[in-house]
Amino acid sequence: MTQAGGLRVRLLASDAVRRRGLIAMLEAAGHVVAEDAHDVTLCDLGQVVAEAEAPAVALGGSDSRTGSPAGVLSPDATAAQIDLALRAVAAGLLVRSPSAMAEDGFAPLVEDVPLLTPREREILALVGQGMSNKAVARHLGISVHTVKFHLEALFAKLNASSRAEAVAKGLVGGVIEL
Repeated sequence: MTQAGGLRVRLLASDAVRRRGLIAMLEAAGHVVAEDAHDVTLCDLGQVVAEAEAPAVALGGSDSRTGSPAGVLSPDATAAQIDLALRAVAAGLLVRSPSAMAEDGFAPLVEDVPLLTPREREILALVGQGMSNKAVARHLGISVHTVKFHLEALFAKLNASSRAEAVAKGLVGGVIEL
């Protein structure tokens, strides 16, 4: 990384006007555009990056030539989204924007999945593993009454009338994984 938290970014963009705009955006975010040793690569609209290079963020999705970049954003991503994606990918994270995922054929199955607390997610996952209320309580070190309280909240949030329905909606909505 460069001083003051900026990254050394290799920019692959074929359109000169777009390249100038991306360079200005990168520099405004404190990054340095570099062709030599770099922390991360920003590929604009289908530009090709070799697998062995630094992690990459692709604007406009990826194709078979770009492999599987660590970051995928839509081509109209904001400067803040690009900056955050570059920093995340340089730190070893994977980034996928919802709109880029939809362009690649990966759209969420369920819209408007309710926000669950970490404890509700934990209880829902344990129920999905087939645990009884008593077993969940023992596993988490809480009372059976507390488990029932959380399950009632889950049923209301997920609009479910049974444990099985709550687990199914949690799985389909991506709230839990088993």
